[in-house]
Amino acid sequence: MATTDLLIRNARVVRPSDPPADNPEPLDITVADGTITGIGPKLAAAPGIRTVDADGLLAFPGVVDAHQHWGIYRDLADDTASESRACAQGGVTSSLNYLRTGRYYLNKGGPYREFVPEVLDRMAGRSYVDYGLHLAPMTREHITEIPSLIEDYGITSFKIFMFYGGHGLHGRATDQSDFLMIPPDERYDLAHFEFVMRGVQRARETLGQRISLSLHCETAEIMAAYTALVEQDDALTGLRAYSASRPPHSEGLAITIAAYLAHETGLPDINLLHLSSAKAVEAAMTMASAFPHVNFRREVTIGHLLADVDSAPGLGGKVNPPLRDRGDVEALWRHLLAGELDWVVSDHACCRDEQKFGADRDNVFLAKSGFGGAEYLLPGLVGEGMKRGLAPQRIAALTAWNPARRYGLTRKGTLAEGYDGDIVLVDPHAQWTVRAKDSASAQEYTPFEGFDMTARVTDVFLRGHHLYRDGRIADEPHGRYLHRSAR
Repeated sequence: MATTDLLIRNARVVRPSDPPADNPEPLDITVADGTITGIGPKLAAAPGIRTVDADGLLAFPGVVDAHQHWGIYRDLADDTASESRACAQGGVTSSLNYLRTGRYYLNKGGPYREFVPEVLDRMAGRSYVDYGLHLAPMTREHITEIPSLIEDYGITSFKIFMFYGGHGLHGRATDQSDFLMIPPDERYDLAHFEFVMRGVQRARETLGQRISLSLHCETAEIMAAYTALVEQDDALTGLRAYSASRPPHSEGLAITIAAYLAHETGLPDINLLHLSSAKAVEAAMTMASAFPHVNFRREVTIGHLLADVDSAPGLGGKVNPPLRDRGDVEALWRHLLAGELDWVVSDHACCRDEQKFGADRDNVFLAKSGFGGAEYLLPGLVGEGMKRGLAPQRIAALTAWNPARRYGLTRKGTLAEGYDGDIVLVDPHAQWTVRAKDSASAQEYTPFEGFDMTARVTDVFLRGHHLYRDGRIADEPHGRYLHRSAR
């Protein structure tokens, strides 16, 4: 029998399966050998056990941030260390990272059998939180590798970047073969997307049903045309110009195409990533009604819920899809409160100042896309969400249970016996102001600068390790690679 090595007293335990309640009754939690062994009132404990008094704070399951991009702009090993520390500040205990071959990340093409071992080697022993991978099949060879990626590396989730079919990462079209490092006789286009779906579905049929495909839904042709129009319009500048260059109906059209391809290929599990606008969510819901046999999941980021084109200072808020105007932000909240969005993520992509901004720091089309934000994920959602009537139990589902179930993290996502001891204490009444200098991320700025927060993460436990306390992160990384099963 495992020996109890952690006792958390007086925690208001928030479980996604419990009825909505802003102030659940205080309970105790015991953890042994990294696993939760008991939850209840006034649990007995042996003398000398490590004890933490939660003093009535909310205890959430550790956040499963299902959308991050470690290593996109910096060395992967360095990014793993610094950005996993930022994760801890935001209550994130499990990070799933999207990677691909091509420019950025490792700046390599070729097969994943050569790429993935190097990725895992660079990340090993450096993460402060548990971590896993999603991969994007960029070539025909990658599609044939899907079964081995599942069986050998426990990678059970894959991605399509729909806009790479003819548009650049940051705003302008680029030479596709050079940027993506794909063979000259191949195209990254709708036909390739169809064949990726067929490859993923074949793997589901033979290896297990816990395999899914995620899509970044924007339409290259629409964006290319609108970018040209916006660049000729002197009245549009900054983040508002970038939003206009990648209009919301571009998302809606891409979602419609992706949904029909899922129907055509018989692929039932589709994740629609970082929906940023009312039109995107409406298209996603329309497609769910049109194709009820496709099990769509709809994702939103904390950035798109908290920031807009006017509130984010400077061009640091450039991201794909763009931040929108306040009307779209409010629409996202309405859908979230109605239960029509499935999980909330950070889309964390650390991009340092010297990488983010071009020679003209006021030209949004010269800036890189993406920013960090994992450190604000749980406090931002608890603070803003509870003010809007979002129950803590719903927040636990949106940040932990729902993504854990979808992505095969069977020991993550809730506070219950037999689950990993990933526990986050949150003060739902704390008042503080976001300052980039206080973040553990290597990114020196944030589009959330100056935002007033009304909730704070005080303590984070990763499998019972006291990862974060008193505003400090533990000295040693304890993160493990999450090898997932398709069954």
